[in-house]
Amino acid sequence: MKIKVLSSLALVVLFAAAAIGQTNYLTEPSLSPDRKEIAFVSGGDIWTVGADGGAARLLVSHQATESRPLYSPDGRWLAFGSNRTGNGDVYLLEIETGNLRRLTFDDVNEQIDAWSRDGKWIYFFSNSRDIAGMNDIYRIPVTGGTAMQVSSDRFTNEFESTPLADGSIIFAARGNSAAQWWRRGRSHLDESELWQKSGDTYTQLTQRGAKQMWPMATADGSRVYFVSDRTGPQNIWLMPRGGQVKQMTNFTDGRVLWPSLSHDGQEIVFERNFRIWKMKADGGKPQELAITLRGAASSPMIERLSLSTQVGELALSPDGKKVAIVSHGEIFAASSKDGGEAVRVTNTVAPESSVAWSPDSKKLVYTSERSGTSEIFQYDFVTETETQLTRGANDDISPTFSPDGKLIAFVRNARAISTYNVETKAEKELCKTFADPAPLGGESFKWSPDGKWIAFLTASPTSRSYSNVSVVPSTGGVAKQISFLSNSNAGSIAWSADGSYILYGSSQRTEDGMIARIDLKLRTPKFREDQFRDLFKQENPRDKPAGPPVSPQPSPVASPVAEKKMSRKRPRSFLRTFANG
Repeated sequence: MKIKVLSSLALVVLFAAAAIGQTNYLTEPSLSPDRKEIAFVSGGDIWTVGADGGAARLLVSHQATESRPLYSPDGRWLAFGSNRTGNGDVYLLEIETGNLRRLTFDDVNEQIDAWSRDGKWIYFFSNSRDIAGMNDIYRIPVTGGTAMQVSSDRFTNEFESTPLADGSIIFAARGNSAAQWWRRGRSHLDESELWQKSGDTYTQLTQRGAKQMWPMATADGSRVYFVSDRTGPQNIWLMPRGGQVKQMTNFTDGRVLWPSLSHDGQEIVFERNFRIWKMKADGGKPQELAITLRGAASSPMIERLSLSTQVGELALSPDGKKVAIVSHGEIFAASSKDGGEAVRVTNTVAPESSVAWSPDSKKLVYTSERSGTSEIFQYDFVTETETQLTRGANDDISPTFSPDGKLIAFVRNARAISTYNVETKAEKELCKTFADPAPLGGESFKWSPDGKWIAFLTASPTSRSYSNVSVVPSTGGVAKQISFLSNSNAGSIAWSADGSYILYGSSQRTEDGMIARIDLKLRTPKFREDQFRDLFKQENPRDKPAGPPVSPQPSPVASPVAEKKMSRKRPRSFLRTFANG
């Protein structure tokens, strides 16, 4: 595969329109109000198919990614999310005419939840106004306008709402399953709760202790369905009003994702194992729908991929003449000035990452997972050969050359900094992190300009998991902590060019980030109190200037006789200087 690098550093990648034996990913289904049609997402486009499966037709196709299509209660409109104008906005499609309108215009991602029962509002959640990436629930009129907050409990993650006929909503709260719904297996980070908000009153419906998300409710709220992993695998559960929570599906493997309840509360569609499933809401046996795709996506066979969306990494060589690019898990290199055809460095089924140049701009080091673990490889452009540098069961990541190119520092198992000697091929462990809460990798360690030290981020056992900067000699020795801020999210170390100070990012969980500076050479601080006291010190008269300088007075004009006498006394050599110009 060849990549053309344009002068603007955009990429042109050749793709096949369809691969032989390709398995399509069918996800995010919803039923039409009459339960005769299902809208779903595949390949980032929206498709429709009959309620019993069959050949699906392409409904919305765009080079961007479309998501979560939901029918309006009258079936005339289809609301969905799309990142065609940024991170993600809500769009409205009139199915009969094909007219498309954009409803939201925020910079962050608005993720659609549901239609109101009367079809006048669309509910969604967004983290545009909360802190630390936490979501609030909003609604916006289908006619357009300003989105209004429905639930905005600060410091609490609120997401995936379903409105009832009386105007109240049932939603999920806490945990991070809204952003990490794809996580497989149990994690305390995913544990969430279900709540109901009526006016200003909040009522907790379920306790924490498991993942509980994608709530769906009948119009009167008498039945609330949701997805939970409280018994292990993700399944659909029913919470009837005044009754006990009941498990509706009994899958022992796979995961139930993106469920949607029909408008009349009779059927549920959901994704499982990359396929669309359907079941009766009263507890009927779920069945997988046989669906085939019929249609062509709007993306051409030759697609221009922008750096912001399709290139995972970019590394400029020290001489500034070349650029290395990681795209789709492969490494390419090209001229940073002229563009043109890019040279493919790797061609494996495993992903490559963490690319870095040698100081002479002739070699690349990078991480590859081709053997099952992360190992470090080197590519020499002069000899056009690839060499594996590390082997074994360890995970080695983030290789970086020393300034003189004799050593390669890397992170082993996210807990230790080691070096690889280019000449002797010997490995040496320099140090381990002080504690587990601060794993190493990426921008968390850097060489000093003289190559004698490596600075890295870690947490000490007595710092309550606050991460700070430590340094270790590149030849080995005892690591020393050199910063002592109470910050929990330190990152991105940078040395000054002369090695006299270190900069790094520092932030609290709910506060804005800032840049911290560590001076490595002692300097006497000048406190503001001392500066103010200096204003009252008695001045020494000897230190004062004697007064304004006296301007020179013009000399009296000499008489003609005196001028003649002076001219006679001048040596000929002095006159000769003027004669010579």
